[in-house]
Amino acid sequence: MTQTIVSSATKEVRIGFDQPFVMIGERINPTGRKLLAAEMKAGDYSRVERDTLAQVAAGAQMLDVNAGIPLADEPKILAETIQLVQSITDVPLSIDSSVIEALEAGLSVYQGRALVNSTTAEEEVMERVLPLVKKYDAAVVAISNDETGISEDPDVRFEIAKRIVERAADYGIKAEDVVVDPLVMPIGAINRAGKDVFHLVRRLREELKVNTTCGASNIGFGLPNRHAINNAFLPMIAAAGMTSAILNPLHDGLVPAIKAADVLNGVDPHCTNWIHTFRAPPAENDGEGRGGRRRGRRRA
Repeated sequence: MTQTIVSSATKEVRIGFDQPFVMIGERINPTGRKLLAAEMKAGDYSRVERDTLAQVAAGAQMLDVNAGIPLADEPKILAETIQLVQSITDVPLSIDSSVIEALEAGLSVYQGRALVNSTTAEEEVMERVLPLVKKYDAAVVAISNDETGISEDPDVRFEIAKRIVERAADYGIKAEDVVVDPLVMPIGAINRAGKDVFHLVRRLREELKVNTTCGASNIGFGLPNRHAINNAFLPMIAAAGMTSAILNPLHDGLVPAIKAADVLNGVDPHCTNWIHTFRAPPAENDGEGRGGRRRGRRRA
């Protein structure tokens, strides 16, 4: 069974076919969050700290860290953010940037074995990212697009993913350390997007034997009540073989949906994680219940 192992200094997470679905918290990302972007640019990481703790408390086993802020010193901010996050939580991180200098800055301060997010099949990108992944003994997200853009044909996206896996091998990176993002299309724009990505994930698992991830919220983009669509999509994509996703664990119903999928897909033996998460705590003993002192009926 394929397993991608990532870690912090003290905690290991296994992304794998026989492992519980890995939730990668998405909220440490200034894209579309003007207030967070302004704070990070000014060196204020208080919101980053709150988002870190909230996502881990909600159930995220990993966190994605992004510092892509226009006209800011991204390498410096990304490195500082990673150091802060690692000082307050032990979950492994996905280091998320399209700037090679920022990736290296983040990897150079990271404690453990990171997941690099990401490379595409564009030759120039692979030539810059893959040597860095090898240098720091990281794992890498492989996004299924190339110089031609994103194909709507899932079989074309499969061939692109295969090309990245083969190029990674040229750098000494094993297939088990390549986590493919098959690219989830918005169902509101492409009616077959769900069926197509289920088909693609099965092929990636069965033929390339690689782990997979995605930006889960893409599926419902532009639709009302998109969170309900996401909550239905994630158990279905897990059943098709996906092993992780970048998502917001704070959305109502999302974590229970994923943990239920773990139970139903047989990767939560004896329902241990489900019971640990959702079993109600025992009521406080008031002295009158089981094990307490019985009060006898008073005799007349």
